[in-house]
Amino acid sequence: MKYAFGVDVGGTTVKLGFFTREGVLMEKWEIPTRPENGGSAILPDIARSIDECLARRGVAKTDVLGIGIGVPGPVDDDGNVNRCVNLNWGVFNLHATLGALTGLPIKAGNDANVAALGEYYDGGGKGSRSMLMVTIGTGIGGGFIWNGQILNGAHGVGCEIGHLCVDPSPDAELCTCGKRGCAEQYASARALGRIAQRTLLTDRNRPTLLREQPEISSRTVYECAARGDALAKELLDRVFDVLGLTIAGGCCMVDPELVVLGGGMSKAGQPLLDGVMPRFEHHMFHACKGTKFALATLGNDAGIYGCFHLALTAAR
Repeated sequence: MKYAFGVDVGGTTVKLGFFTREGVLMEKWEIPTRPENGGSAILPDIARSIDECLARRGVAKTDVLGIGIGVPGPVDDDGNVNRCVNLNWGVFNLHATLGALTGLPIKAGNDANVAALGEYYDGGGKGSRSMLMVTIGTGIGGGFIWNGQILNGAHGVGCEIGHLCVDPSPDAELCTCGKRGCAEQYASARALGRIAQRTLLTDRNRPTLLREQPEISSRTVYECAARGDALAKELLDRVFDVLGLTIAGGCCMVDPELVVLGGGMSKAGQPLLDGVMPRFEHHMFHACKGTKFALATLGNDAGIYGCFHLALTAAR
């Protein structure tokens, strides 16, 4: 029997999955991400953990087809990483470095893209021909899949729609990328919590259930909106409008059959779809009217599933 590994590198933990060639997940686990010292320990930690899994299961490396790995930053088709800020990585070739540590074929991709690949094959996008996945969490990520292939682009940043500019004014929100006005500074989970906190400070006299919450986050905004709170509803309407505008821009570029919404905010479920879809229809190019929407279904496992499919391409 042949096997493959899917490795999803996050800022806090690395998620690893051990799969059969047929796509059966045999085991999954996590190890800490250690970004100190330029992130120099991350890849050796991954290699060590993979070796331990193989030893534990009595599997020879000759029976492993390869490793697919997703990282939070730009990666081109040749495995060249161009700075992963959350990992303190600079510019280097991930295929060569991890390949030398493991002795296995490597295929790397951006984390949002590999999550999209996982949802395309095994989750909310299953059965579609083309799919745009939008991950709405701490930031906003995007990934486009066409006939099972990731659109990476020339510089490894294809469909990074979270950095589409939705506010060109000079005093727009500053993004971690260094630009101002990026969509993720207005419509991500982190942004929603931050804007809610700011609104409570600037409009102290307005009654709202949000003032009664022990913490202000995207989750509590959704909860208060569900209870009929007017301010929470207004905050969500602004988020839905920016998401609709952003997704409409993405669809105008790549024209997917299906849009899949994932990330932490997708846990809101149907209220997220009900909020975003009308705003998308308001902003979209008329020819995109037939675009379908769905929720992601793989949750935190989307990355390792997508990386498994990358691993199969590494073996070819």
